[in-house]
Amino acid sequence: MADRRSGERQLALSTLRANAGAVRAFCSYVTESRYGWVPFCEQTFADVPAQVVFDWNAPRHSTDDAVPPRRRSLTKKELQAFVDAADDIVDEEFARGSKRWLPALRDSIAFKIAYAYGLRRRELAMLEYVDFGPNPHVPSYGRFGAVQVRWAKGTRGSGPRRRTVLTVPEFDWVVPLLEFWLSPDGRERFPTADRSALLWPSERADGSGLRNFDRAFQRIRRRAELPEELTLHALRHSYVTHLIEAGYDPLFVQQQVGHGYSSTTALYTSVSSDFKQKTVQRMIARRLRSGDTSDRSGS
Repeated sequence: MADRRSGERQLALSTLRANAGAVRAFCSYVTESRYGWVPFCEQTFADVPAQVVFDWNAPRHSTDDAVPPRRRSLTKKELQAFVDAADDIVDEEFARGSKRWLPALRDSIAFKIAYAYGLRRRELAMLEYVDFGPNPHVPSYGRFGAVQVRWAKGTRGSGPRRRTVLTVPEFDWVVPLLEFWLSPDGRERFPTADRSALLWPSERADGSGLRNFDRAFQRIRRRAELPEELTLHALRHSYVTHLIEAGYDPLFVQQQVGHGYSSTTALYTSVSSDFKQKTVQRMIARRLRSGDTSDRSGS
């Protein structure tokens, strides 16, 4: 594990955790007495299998803060370029009469939904249309006032967690977008749409897979001429950053994205220099209004 982490091509901790989990599961299988591998190995090899992966020698994931240094949010200019590129691909495929315009439309809408609710890749792929519901405090959003995320990342040793993500005013454009997608002109155009409740059907399968979303994101990213380090997860970072810049309470943002620790939300936040300058100017103005102009430098 150490060699694979420190080699010329350093692997991500998430990859090493997955590898360690696979080895741990295999060792648990061959050492389980119910399957009879222990006496078989003792008779055949004069040795017995043993578990080799433990908490002390395996990469641990006790928090959500394993964020690579290059991972960041998109600036608003980059985000606009990404959205424009996604829409341009749909228009071009449709104008050529290509059947690929419909999957391109699905991917374009899916990425906008991921940004509007701060979703992880798996959370996005596993969404079902029945996961959306009203927010009784904001009836104007209709049936899209909130979404139940049922496949959120769980803690160590647990299954997927659940959380409710509210539709916020800064992203209320998502309501008519979802209304369109769930109309006969959107999702129902796919011949497989009636096979399952998944929000993102494909041409031949019940739902669009994770790799498809990765490939579609990369295609749009190249079209928009954005840096290669930006991944689908950057949309989630952008959601956190833009809510903080809009003035939302950090605890609210933390609950929206399902972070167990406020420090994780802080790592996801990369506010712009313009936002920082406005914050400083606002605090100076507040201090001047209060009449507190005393020198606090300690001199």
